[in-house]
Amino acid sequence: MPRVLVRRPSPSLADGELTHVERQPVDPELALEQWQGYVSALAALGWDPIELAPADDQPDGVFVEDAVVFFGDVAVLTSPGAESRRGELATVETGLVSLGIEPRRIERPGTLDGGDVLKVGSTVYVGLGSRTNEEGIRQLAAIVEPLGHEIVTVPVSRALHLKSAVTALPDGTVIGYPPLVDDPSVFAEYLAVPEAHGTAVVVLDDETVLMSASAPKTARLLAARGLEVVIVPITEFEKLEGCVTCLSVRIRDAD
Repeated sequence: MPRVLVRRPSPSLADGELTHVERQPVDPELALEQWQGYVSALAALGWDPIELAPADDQPDGVFVEDAVVFFGDVAVLTSPGAESRRGELATVETGLVSLGIEPRRIERPGTLDGGDVLKVGSTVYVGLGSRTNEEGIRQLAAIVEPLGHEIVTVPVSRALHLKSAVTALPDGTVIGYPPLVDDPSVFAEYLAVPEAHGTAVVVLDDETVLMSASAPKTARLLAARGLEVVIVPITEFEKLEGCVTCLSVRIRDAD
């Protein structure tokens, strides 16, 4: 059974970092309920959720995608671009080691958030923006290019992370909401979606994606392409620039 890393939201979730949106009230009880629903959906679809140790002193700790990226069986521990998020790494590393995974590292002054890394086949699109810098991308390339991956740097100025603006469907088509995408011509196959919250999908198998309930038009568009679309509400995380990809990290033999 494929595994997926998750971490329950901190009681201080509402204090998380914001860059491109206005701060709104966040309901911590509803956030926990929505997180539990998200994890239950993953389990129901054949994934084994591995819960990392709580990080209640880290408001953004629930967004585990930013802390580690997998390339097959190679894990890369990132170097968060926001100072407030660097405390998340210790518990993530401990969790990885407990699973028998010794991660590689991105070191300062390099910065890299996992939300800026989009894998499509052997191509790795990496967003260069407010959270990921050129040195972080250089270090990532040094790790993954020997594994057969090609790094493509993508400008990110309209969203927090690259994967806030685009993600990829099982067939490799990159989807994005046009006002959030700096340069769609970078991607070999690109499909515009009609809603900002429709940019993010978690690919669970060759026919199934998980996405936010906040993007019903996009869900219908993807279903019309023959995909099974699983919907979960994540409104409290969306208030903090989060999306469905931010809340988990898939561990697979090939990715």
